[in-house]
Amino acid sequence: MKIVSFLALIVVFTLAAHTKFADASKLPAIKIKTLDGKTINTADLANDGKPIILDFWATWCKPCVQELSNISTVYEDWQKETGVKVIAVSIDDARNSHKVAPFVKGRNWDYEVYIDENSDLKRALNVNEIPHTFLINGKGEIVYQHKSYAPGDENHLYEEVKKVAGLTK
Repeated sequence: MKIVSFLALIVVFTLAAHTKFADASKLPAIKIKTLDGKTINTADLANDGKPIILDFWATWCKPCVQELSNISTVYEDWQKETGVKVIAVSIDDARNSHKVAPFVKGRNWDYEVYIDENSDLKRALNVNEIPHTFLINGKGEIVYQHKSYAPGDENHLYEEVKKVAGLTK
């Protein structure tokens, strides 16, 4: 009985980690900061009708850094094939936000990186754990999300990106 209960929990958590939205919701309009301290509104995030990956992370989160580093190795190919844009949103708070720019520069990530130091966007999207990745279609609608990270998850994410880009069904 304990084994059946344990297996049922594994299935529930696995399904919860990968969520497709039946009714796509729009990205909320929230102010976040650029790496040089300027404020932008998330309503202005766009990619000419192509998909956007919005990835919540922090400098202290090893799985987050691993995910973004693994995506970085294939990002150029992803862009060529689908036009996808990766936007990494750090949830490092005001005490640690000064660490984000040098951290990113040291990894040569070719992403737009923003800081949600007051956790406004994090709260609006109900992000309770990181990494937490959202896929946004060309209309600005959230169509997929994934919580946590295990090596290889980026491959599943890319399959979802290709679907949103209209390259696969």
